[in-house]
Amino acid sequence: MTTRPASRFLTSLTSKMSTRQSQPAPAPWREPFLKHITSMAQPTFVLATLHPVPTSESPSSLPVVPRARTCICRGLWADLPANDRNPAPRNPPAWESDLPVLTTDARMEKAAEVVDTAGLATGSGGGATGGGGPVEAVWWAENPATQWRVRGAAWVLGPDVEGDEGARAREAILARMRRRKGDTAGQDGEEWGWKRELTAHFGNLSPVMRGTFRAPPPGSPVAIPPEGGLGQGQEVDDLEDEVARSSFRVVVIVPTEVDQVDLSDQLRPRRWLYTYRGPSGQSKQPGGEVIGEWEKVEVWP
Repeated sequence: MTTRPASRFLTSLTSKMSTRQSQPAPAPWREPFLKHITSMAQPTFVLATLHPVPTSESPSSLPVVPRARTCICRGLWADLPANDRNPAPRNPPAWESDLPVLTTDARMEKAAEVVDTAGLATGSGGGATGGGGPVEAVWWAENPATQWRVRGAAWVLGPDVEGDEGARAREAILARMRRRKGDTAGQDGEEWGWKRELTAHFGNLSPVMRGTFRAPPPGSPVAIPPEGGLGQGQEVDDLEDEVARSSFRVVVIVPTEVDQVDLSDQLRPRRWLYTYRGPSGQSKQPGGEVIGEWEKVEVWP
C-alpha cells in the first residue's frame, strides 16, 4: 500500500481549514478546565469505555459492557506541558487544541476498546492507529470543588500515525486543531510532525514509566515467564527503544460534550453543559449561548 506523506496531508487539510472565514476560537470551557486540572496534585481522571463482549459471554446478552479505570491527563493535544527533563525534540508551537490526551499501552484493553467500538473496526484492536469509539472522562478537582465530565470519541495514535492507516485519525484530530495566534513557524505544514509529537509525549514520561512499556503483557498470568527482554522494573532512556515504542500509544479525546458541575457553594451549586455545534452551529437549548463552535447552557445540577 502506498503511504501518503503526512506532511502533504497536513498541508492539504490546513488549506481546507483556511477556507473558513476565521480560525475557530478556543472552547469556552478550555481556560477554566486547564486551570482546575493544573491545580490538582495529579491530574488523574476516570476513563470509561465500552468493551465488546460476545453474546455467549455477556451476562445480559448485551454486545458491550462498561469498563472504567483511573488515568493521568497528559495535557491537550499539540500543547504538551513544558518539562525540562524531557530529552525529546519538540514540534514548533504552531498548533493548539481543546483535545485531552492520555498515554497507554497498546496491549491494554482500553486501546482496543476505542478502536473496536468505533463501528469501523479492522480487527487490529489497539495495535494500529485508529479508533473513534465513544468514551467518557471524569475529573474531580477538589480545591475548586468542580467536576468535569468530557464525552466524545477517542483516537489511538501509534508508530503508523503518518501512514495510510492513520489518515482517519489525523483528519478527525486536525479538524479540531487551530493555528496559534501570531505563529510563523511551520506555516507550510512541513515542520510540525505527528511522529515527533508522539516521541515528545514518550520523552515526557520518566525513564521508569517508559520502562513499563517493556513489562510483560498486561493481564497475562504471572506463571508464564516473559520473553523477548520483557520484565518489570526496567528504565528506558532511549526514546526510540524498539520494544517500548512498539507498545506506546497516545490517546486523543475529541470532545462533543463537556459537563461542568461547580459545588463550591453548597447553597447554590451550578452546572453548565457545553455542546460542540461546529463552525455553523446554532443554539438548540433554551437559554443556550453559542460561543465560537460551542453552545453553553446553564442547567440545574
